[in-house]
Formats: sequence, structure tokens, C-alpha cells
Amino acid sequence: MHGALLATPENAMPGPGTAPAVPARRRNRSPHALALALFVAYTAVSVLRHRRMETLSWDLGIFEQAIRAYSRLQAPIADLKGPGTHILGDHFSPVTALLAPAYRLFPSPVTLLVAQSALFALSAVPVARAAGRLLGRACGLAVAVAYGLSWGIQRAVDFDFHEICFAVPLIAFSLEALLRGRWRAALMCAVPLVLVKEDLGLTAAAIGLVVAWRARRAAPRSALCGLGLAAFGTAATLLTLTVVIPAFNTTGGYDYWAKIDGGLSPFAGADVKLRTLAWLLLPTGLIALRSPLLLVALPTVGWRFLSADDHYWSTDWHYSAVLMPVLALALADAVRTADRSRRPWLRAYAHRLPACAAGAALALTTALPLSALADPAAYRKSAAVTAVEDLLARIPDGATVEANVGPISRLTGRCRVLWVGNARGTTPDFIALDNRSGWAGDPLAYARRLHPEARYRQAGAASGYVVLERRA
Repeated sequence: MHGALLATPENAMPGPGTAPAVPARRRNRSPHALALALFVAYTAVSVLRHRRMETLSWDLGIFEQAIRAYSRLQAPIADLKGPGTHILGDHFSPVTALLAPAYRLFPSPVTLLVAQSALFALSAVPVARAAGRLLGRACGLAVAVAYGLSWGIQRAVDFDFHEICFAVPLIAFSLEALLRGRWRAALMCAVPLVLVKEDLGLTAAAIGLVVAWRARRAAPRSALCGLGLAAFGTAATLLTLTVVIPAFNTTGGYDYWAKIDGGLSPFAGADVKLRTLAWLLLPTGLIALRSPLLLVALPTVGWRFLSADDHYWSTDWHYSAVLMPVLALALADAVRTADRSRRPWLRAYAHRLPACAAGAALALTTALPLSALADPAAYRKSAAVTAVEDLLARIPDGATVEANVGPISRLTGRCRVLWVGNARGTTPDFIALDNRSGWAGDPLAYARRLHPEARYRQAGAASGYVVLERRA
């Protein structure tokens, strides 16, 4: 066997319930150092993008509205989804309320971006520790670097803010405990997933099944608890989708059922889905397929590929972030078991994979969001952005504003912001538009079509943005 892949005595994995025998002065600090470096990099990418007004979607504004309400001990109303829309009637993510105290102290969308970066960076610690225990420090750090620079995490960092930032470290800590044989800790870390998003109860269920399988001989009671988590996670998902969300939804249903198509959708977009699967598995050298941990990825991959919405099929946005800790630790687990194989070629292949995964992640980063940190332009705020910010600052605090993506993140912290064209009978005080592409045509004519009962005047324009004010 390749000794480099075997855990050395100082890194050996202790049995369940035992404490590491490593003296404090010799403990491995590299996981925390890596997490700190990743936090700085993730924060820089997301905050600099926000500073340049390059927000990609309305999600940052939606979450700021909900968390702003939580910080004031109010119901989480996200008017961007429609006037008076309760966010728990859209997606069940009460975990975001944990950010309310920080937002109350620092009321800014930047607070959300920094918190997300911290959570993503934190998840590298359990990945590095688990991989280090299984493979030794050098190989474990290589796996953690590959994870921290993985395309799924980088895409999520670049995509404003999303609630899945809470799921990523929970999954990572759960799987770390699972690989150590700490079954109770693995299950307890998985339970809160049901509060992150409605579909993640199935991910918790999958973790329960893996615990049940691995603990079936050594710890039968823990195996039963794993089956209990599987039942709990499945029941929580069903209850959330059929009872909880409809109770907060004005239509009494779940708006995203329409995005699930049980017909031909598994075959639709097969080329995109196969490409996404390749991007998920190839960075692990396909060896992750040998680990039962990969079962934890199936619920997320399943609902995405069964959906009729092609946005879920690709490698874009934030949808793959929850899969990254699963793949990284499945890689480490599979390399460890392959090192015990009687087939020399498999041992040799597995021995090289951690370094190859880290090298591939570093190479791919040149075409991923973190590469922006090497561009001096990323650190500069243009005169056009400053002019737009000055224009939007003319809108008074507390005003009702109808806006599209561009102005949203500069307004949701101090105004009531509605999505353009979705005011639903509410006549806004202002209409703020990013009209650089000319999509709205004549802004005043567009305002008349939206609100024929009101009259607006142009209050100002800058760099393709325009602000309209309702006349008294």
C-alpha cells in the first residue's frame, strides 16, 4: 500500500467517543488557515461585485427584505415577490432569521454577503479535517483546496446571497462526523437542514440512510437512529410542501410544483444534464462513485434533473454548492478504501487523485469567479456607478419603489421595493429602472402602461438608469 495515503499516528482517526491524542502544539492548523484565506477571497469577490453594481438577480434584495423584517421582529415579508408576500410561503428557510442580529447592527446587503462567505469558508474546516484524518495532512489539504476552489462553491459565492449557504457547512460537519464514526453528531448536524430549505429534508434523510448502513454492525442503535432521521427528513419535506408553505402562501399551495414535470423531463436537456454530471464527477476522477457518501447527493441531483425548468440543469448559479462537500468527502472516503485494494493499479490511481483534484481546481479557477481578484478593474468603482448611486440616493427613505435588478440592492435596506410589473395594484412613489439596454423604451410611456391611473415625471437619469417620481 502507499503509506502516504494511510493516516499517520498523529492524524489517525480516533474511535467513536475517544479524544484525539495529539498534543495541542502539534494539532493541524492548516484547515483554519485555509478557511481564513477562502473567507477573504470569497468576501472580496462578492462584496466587490456588489460595489460595482453587478448584482446578478433579485435574490439579494428578496433576502434582505426578509432578514430586515426579522431584525425588526416582524413577519418576513418580501414585497419583491409581490406586495405583502410572506417569504415562508415561497421557500421554507426560517434559518435566515439567524442573520437578523447582525443585520440589525449592520443594516446592509453587504452583511448578508459577508455572512455567506463566512459560512462557505467555514465548511472547508470539516472537509480538511476529515480528509486529513483519512489520507494524511498533505493529501487532506489537497482535497480541501480542491473543495474550496470548486466550481460549485465559486458559482454560489458569485451569485449574490442564498439560503443554501447554511446547508453547506451543516452537510460538511455531518459527513465529517459520519466518517469519524461519531454517529450521533452526524445525525444532529443533519437535522437542521429541514430549516434551510424545503427539499433539504431529503438530503438529511439520505445522510440518515448512510449512517444506518455504516453503523449497522458496530452500533445497531445508531443505525436505527439513522433510519429514524431518514423517516423524519422525508416526513418534514412532505409536511413542509403540503402544509407549512401553503399555510403562508396566499394561493394556499406551493408555487414551484409547476416546475416539476413527471413526463419526459428526465430525457429533456440530456446533453446539459450529462455535462453537469461530468462536471460533478470528473474532478473526483470518478472514484467518488465508490463511496456510499455519494448517496447524499442524489436528492438534489434528482429534483434538479426532474424539473421542467432548464435553469436547474446546468452548472450555473448556486444550485450545485450543496453537492460540493459531498463530492469532496466522497473522494477522500473512496481514496482511503481504494488504498486497501489488492489491485495495484487502483491504489496507484487513488494515490494521485488528491493532488490532481487540487491542481485541476487551481487551473479551472482561471476561468471562474475568483479569477476576478487578479484583475485591477475589479477593485475600482467607476464614475458611472457613482453617478447611479447618487441618483438613487435622491429617493427618500421609506418610499415605495418599483424597480428591476439594477437598483434593487441599493434600495431594499431603506425603501419598500416592488418588482417592476408586479406591483399588483400598488401605485409606487418612484419607479427606478436600469434601462441601459433600452428594454423599457421610453420610460415615461412604460410607466403609463404600468400605472395608467398615475402620472410620473422624470426625476433624474444617469448612465442608463432612470428614476421616475409620481406627481401629486
